[in-house]
Order: sequence, then structure tokens, then C-alpha cells
Amino acid sequence: MTLFKPVTDEKANSKVKKIFNTIKKERKIDFIPNFWRMIANDPSTLERTWSTLSQIMKKGSLDPLTKEMLYIAVSITNSCEYCIRSHTAAAKKKGMTDKMLKELIAVVGMANETNKLVESYQVEVDSFLKK
Repeated sequence: MTLFKPVTDEKANSKVKKIFNTIKKERKIDFIPNFWRMIANDPSTLERTWSTLSQIMKKGSLDPLTKEMLYIAVSITNSCEYCIRSHTAAAKKKGMTDKMLKELIAVVGMANETNKLVESYQVEVDSFLKK
């Protein structure tokens, strides 16, 4: 059960409506996903999150597909089903194949396993890695 109800178009204030329209335009979609509707309960959080996410996920030194795949990796580690599904769909639109996704999942699983081993065994960082 959710803590809040999603903000409907009818209940959205002018600030939220403006952001919703921007999301639809920039994402080339005709609906507002649940994530945005839920955080619209706090219009300032909606505005800040949309602004920052838009800035971070645009093409930069890393291409948009790589950024989506990184987002999937972190979402898997954080067990965020919504984010895994959302960013997998976005990555597929940007060219990620099922084979790439399977390989990504394998890397995430291995990284999490070896990270836990390092932490459990309290492995000291090698001196050559500190430079």
C-alpha cells in the first residue's frame, strides 16, 4: 500500500502540470509514469528530481545507453523493481539487447558477491591501488 495517492491531471497544480507536460514532450510519451505522479505530491521534489535527472541522463562523456545501463545496475543492487523495469525499457529503446542485459546482470551479481567477500574478509587495499 502506498503512502500517498498519485497526483492526477485534475488535481495537479499549475507547476505540476507544466512539469508533466515537459516530461511528456521530452520523453515523447502521452502519459505520466507513476513515479512522477507520486513524487508530484511534493511539487518541489518533482521539479528538482526532473531537472537533475534530465541534466544527468543527457549525452555527456558517457552516452545515454551507458547511463541507462548504469542506472539498471544500481537499481538491481538497491532492489528497486520500478527503476529496474523503467530503465530497462529506456535502455532497450536506446539499443540495449537482451544479451547485453543478461551480461549486465551477471556483472552486477559478480560485483555484489565480490564486494561482500571483500567486506566480510576485511581485505586491505593493495598499495599499488592507492596511487
